[in-house]
Amino acid sequence: MADDQKKSGAIIAGALVLALPLALVFSVVLLGSSANAECNPTGGGSVTVDPGSVPETTIDGYGHSQLVNAAHIIEAGKALDLEVRDQTIGVMTAMGESTLNVIDYGDGAGPDSRGLFQQRDNGAWGTYKDRMDPYISATNFFKAMIRSVPDRESLEPTIVAHRTQINADPYHYEKYWDTAVKIVEAITGSETGLIEGTGGQVCNGETTVPGEVNKEGWAKPGAGPITNDYGPRPVINTPAGPTIPYHYGIDLGAGGCDGAIWAAQAGTVSNIIQDSGGGWRVEMDHGGGVKTWYVHMWADGILVKIGDKPTAGQQIAKVGSSGFSTGCHLHFETWVNGERVDPQAFLAEVGITY
Repeated sequence: MADDQKKSGAIIAGALVLALPLALVFSVVLLGSSANAECNPTGGGSVTVDPGSVPETTIDGYGHSQLVNAAHIIEAGKALDLEVRDQTIGVMTAMGESTLNVIDYGDGAGPDSRGLFQQRDNGAWGTYKDRMDPYISATNFFKAMIRSVPDRESLEPTIVAHRTQINADPYHYEKYWDTAVKIVEAITGSETGLIEGTGGQVCNGETTVPGEVNKEGWAKPGAGPITNDYGPRPVINTPAGPTIPYHYGIDLGAGGCDGAIWAAQAGTVSNIIQDSGGGWRVEMDHGGGVKTWYVHMWADGILVKIGDKPTAGQQIAKVGSSGFSTGCHLHFETWVNGERVDPQAFLAEVGITY
């Protein structure tokens, strides 16, 4: 795993590295994921279609060339032995990124973005030619999805897309799900069993797990082991960009994807921020000049809002891999009087050891 900041003002964390630029994009109030809902079926295998066989037709406003691009996405998923739900998530994502067109220009958020999935020129998505090729760009999208979202069967389709693409709005893709289902079924001639209206629904509910609090009133922010120490470390390329050669926190395995993240001490949630790399950060103020940062959750994995006052050991989030990260982990930082300090040494002073 790896993560980091890509600019000197950023910060990073990862099971190898992470980055959190101080140039913040925006602050938000989040309450966690949506309510329980029926899952879309899994285990049914993949579907297939020859892009050359796509008929001259229109489906919900998407014309022939766009449907051919959808066919390339379906075939890329088939080649990786993905299920039809995954293939449909790929089509949905490309609809939300490019309206199923191979776009040769970027936007304000990514002026170097190109292709069906608006993939950045940061080394993680291949060459310009790769990003402009519908089949190759879809293959790279699916590989990133497999790596970044191993628990995707229990997540909303839009959240699967968000965790792969790191869109500013986790629910951006939801509105494309129903048409994506129609397109996949129409051009493959298959009954997928996928349910319309469930692009933003989740299968499992929110459950929290308390941490253990010591007599000094402190708790581990996440389960061990420490996978990356505070201090210098090698630069690593992540889907959000390269990390910087200094790690301002410690990285914890924390139980892997969706593992529990606990408030290290009682305090107030002072901010919830998404950095310029798309990574989410929860900041807590414990008074006396002490603050803690918890980084890399996905938006739907944040279980608190600004102004909340968690107790020590209360679960405040679930482990994710947003931002400058290559795998699920918790990047944890400690600040004393406005300065970062080594979290491992700080925690040891209050009786918390790894």
